[in-house]
Amino acid sequence: MTTPRDLLIAAMDMSTRRPVEQGNLSLALAGAEVIDLLGAEAIRLDGDRIVPGHPPAMADRLLDEAVASLVREAPYETLDDWLWRRGRGLAAAYLDALEAEGQLTRQRHSRWIPSLTSQMVLADSPDRREAAGRWASGEPVLAALAAAVGIRDRPAGDSPGVADDAVETVLAAVDDALRDLEFQRQRRAIDDAAFDNIWRGG
Repeated sequence: MTTPRDLLIAAMDMSTRRPVEQGNLSLALAGAEVIDLLGAEAIRLDGDRIVPGHPPAMADRLLDEAVASLVREAPYETLDDWLWRRGRGLAAAYLDALEAEGQLTRQRHSRWIPSLTSQMVLADSPDRREAAGRWASGEPVLAALAAAVGIRDRPAGDSPGVADDAVETVLAAVDDALRDLEFQRQRRAIDDAAFDNIWRGG
């Protein structure tokens, strides 16, 4: 299993309690990919820039795609640029991968109008149990990403942290990108409200 897959499974398992915006999840998944690529030594960070290494086989199609999409010429790509570029539609790509592998099943709540009431749910699988075990253990990286997208509370006071400086840099970049995304949403909502007021003569 990979960190992005574990995060997606955790988000789906917790979504009934705390629904996650796909845009937020996509940014966090892009950050999770960077963390796994760091762990595999496929990349390193030079400040906030992603420097490709000699990519190993990642044994995961989407991580292989991530490696293939790396900018390989100086000055390389910043973490922030990566999160926005790679994160575009990434949650849907991971959902499609899980469905293709048979890890999602379509649940129907009504035999009369299944097209309106069906939804994809996680099948009971070794990958799901492995992700659940990582979630239950409170593993710091997964816990930090889950807190960033709002499916886990941020710990109060002292808590086991992330020991790796590069991983901490990635987590901080994810937090910054999510704050920026929320700011964009709020600004769009204000602009839309102002536009509606004009048409209403307000």
